[in-house]
Amino acid sequence: MDLKRLHYFHQLAQTGNFTKAADQLGIAQSALSTSIKKLEHQLGLKLINRAERQMSLTTEGQVLLRHAKIILEDVEQAEKEMQELKGLTSGVINFGVSAMLASYYLPDALEQFKKVYPGIQINIHEAGTATLGQMLVNGELDLALIRGDRQHEQIRQSVLAQDQIAACVPAQHPFANRESITMEEFCQQPLVLFKNGYFLRETVNSYCHNNKIQPDIHFETNLPELLKSMVRRNIGIGTCLPVLVRGDDELRAIPFDPPIPLQLGIGWKSSHYLSTAAKAFVSFLTDTLSEGSKS
Repeated sequence: MDLKRLHYFHQLAQTGNFTKAADQLGIAQSALSTSIKKLEHQLGLKLINRAERQMSLTTEGQVLLRHAKIILEDVEQAEKEMQELKGLTSGVINFGVSAMLASYYLPDALEQFKKVYPGIQINIHEAGTATLGQMLVNGELDLALIRGDRQHEQIRQSVLAQDQIAACVPAQHPFANRESITMEEFCQQPLVLFKNGYFLRETVNSYCHNNKIQPDIHFETNLPELLKSMVRRNIGIGTCLPVLVRGDDELRAIPFDPPIPLQLGIGWKSSHYLSTAAKAFVSFLTDTLSEGSKS
């Protein structure tokens, strides 16, 4: 069986659309269609139901897709292991992070890592923590910054840092000089929040759901600087990590009572081959960020 045709078939099955699949593969739609027809001819089976706008897999196609995922992942792992024989002079790491964690935890660490390993390329993928976990399981990422206090049977992790979630309020807000506030007090205020799927939002969602509260959400974003700007303008208050407002005279980070701890970890799929480059990155971040969290 031709691996290229199998790869094309897998991409088509993922997108469900010839045009999108061909675009992502960087080939003409006619070339993709021809490749799929040749694969069907080779197997003597119909793999897809063709429709004008959308396609779907036949039963035989679904069976092949299940095997294709395993075969292509094995090929990718074999290629990575072969690259390991060349040492750490080169390598690629697909690394997933949320926007906030990337902005405030990673710049210094990434700069230092690149000085030590200049030949290793790090591709950053931004998404919410819930999505990142699923991307790890799906094999779309090598590593991701995730919540270390959330266990997943398919994900292994190394703890990087300990922190706590706080309320982000403007300096003139009545809460600004408080030593702490309760989540109940927080939820009674106009809110500016990260979007669903981000760990700073999960805390609010969970409390409101358990206490049957309908929060007054005025603004949602996944951009940390935009959230801070909205809080400064007194549009509402939000959740943050203290590092988010460090050095900002217009904002305050007020701890919750009881405290809401956050454990930051770097995770990878347990069954996924972790390249030497990825292992070096895990070790480097563990040393760098864990030291930073103690200072």
